[in-house]
Amino acid sequence: MANVNIPNAIPRTQSRFGRWLGTKVLNLFGWQVVGEFPEHSKFVAAVAPHTSNWDFIIAIAVKMHLQVRIRFLGKHSIFVWPLSLLLRKWGGIPVDRRSSHGVVGQVKGLFDDADALILGLAPEGTRKYTPQWKSGFLHIAKAANVPVVPMALDYSKKQFIVMPALDVDDDIEQTLAEVQALFPPRMAKYPEQLSGRAHKN
Repeated sequence: MANVNIPNAIPRTQSRFGRWLGTKVLNLFGWQVVGEFPEHSKFVAAVAPHTSNWDFIIAIAVKMHLQVRIRFLGKHSIFVWPLSLLLRKWGGIPVDRRSSHGVVGQVKGLFDDADALILGLAPEGTRKYTPQWKSGFLHIAKAANVPVVPMALDYSKKQFIVMPALDVDDDIEQTLAEVQALFPPRMAKYPEQLSGRAHKN
């Protein structure tokens, strides 16, 4: 099921039920996890390509199966009781886009204050076609002085691939192009979506 090394530095969960459920989902759909997590306790996980709601289901199943604690960002306005309890349990982090520090500043503060933090982000920022990915995940990684770890949802092989960590330098646009090149359209559930065609659910 999982051919992936997880170093001790990686933050983990201890949910036996979560591991069981994640394993069941991956087995049901025939997915495998391959690659190697870096020896880093803090990094930004860039998960792509994103063309379907199934991407979230598979990614969550991988997270549960591996018992890796991965956090994600959400608008602060949706973190209201009782939904906030579930969102936080799943790893949600509320951010206020109106803050004078901006999202990058807020997330940098979270990394600075944490002993271990893996932040999962979708570089495309949308399931719709976009020729240019958003660079926010790189700005966050650079500000927090943490690497980016690309993670691919490869539907052509039914593999969730953990790629080597990348350091972010001053040339954000060049780094963005290099990261985007790691995710060829054939990986997506709907490759035609990456060519700008109509989206399917």
